Amino acid sequence: MTIPTPQPAKWDDLTVRLISSAVMVFVGAIGVILGGVWFQMLVVFVTAVMVWELWMMIRPKEPTKGMLLAALVASVMSGQLADGSAWGMLLFLVVPVIGATQLKTEIKTFFIFALGIQIAGWGLVHFRMDYGFLWLLWLMSVVIVTDIFGYFAGKALGGPKFWPKISPKKTWSGTGFGWIGAGLVGLVFALFTNASLWIIVISMVLSFAGQMGDIAESALKRRMGVKDSSTLIPGHGGLFDRFDALLGASLFLIIVADIVDVPGVVW
Repeated sequence: MTIPTPQPAKWDDLTVRLISSAVMVFVGAIGVILGGVWFQMLVVFVTAVMVWELWMMIRPKEPTKGMLLAALVASVMSGQLADGSAWGMLLFLVVPVIGATQLKTEIKTFFIFALGIQIAGWGLVHFRMDYGFLWLLWLMSVVIVTDIFGYFAGKALGGPKFWPKISPKKTWSGTGFGWIGAGLVGLVFALFTNASLWIIVISMVLSFAGQMGDIAESALKRRMGVKDSSTLIPGHGGLFDRFDALLGASLFLIIVADIVDVPGVVW
C-alpha cells in the first residue's frame, strides 16, 4: 500500500512570513520616521545587500567579489547621498561597470539590475527628504497593501495565473485585489490629506509598477535557476525578494514626481 506524501498546507508559511514581516516593518518604520541619516543608512545597507544578492545569483561561487561589490555600493551610495549633485549620479555606473567586467555571462543583466537598484534606493531617500514622512508612508503603504491583498486573495481564490512562465504563483485574482488594496490606500490619503481623488488612480498605477518590479525579479530568478535571491529572511528569501516591488514603485515614482506635484491637490 502506497502512503500518499503529505502536501504542504496552503497557509503553512504564514506564521513565519508574519513574524519576519513584523520585524522588517518595525525596523523600516523606525528608519522612515526618523528620516535623515538614519533612513539613509538603512537604504544604503539594503541597497548594498541587494546588489550582493544579485551577484550571488549570477556567480554564487565567487562570494568574495560579491562582498567587495556590496561594500563599493555602500561607499558610492553614502557619498552620493551626502553630495547630492547631478554629476554624482554618474557614480552609480561604477558598480555596474566593475561588476560587468568581472562576468563572462549575464553582463547586461548585472549592469541593468545593479544600476536600477541603486537609482531606486537613491529615489527613496530623496523622496523622503523632498516630500516628508507622510508621502513616503503613502508609497510604502501602497506596496505593502498590494502585497497583502495579493497574497491572501491569491491563496484563497487561486484561478488563472498572471504570467505563468515568469511567476507561476502570481494569479490574476491576487494581482487585481492588489490594485484594489492600493486604490483603498489612495482613497484614505485623499480623504485625510490635501491630495485630490487622482491619488487613487496614481496609487493603483504605482501598485502595478511595484508588481512589475516583482515580476522583473521573478524573471531574473527563473533565468538564474534559483528559488530565492538569498536565505537572509525566514519565509521571504532575501532582501531583493522582499523589496523588489518597492524598487519598481520607486523607479516609477521618480518619473511621476518630475511630472506632477506629488502631495499637491492638482492631481
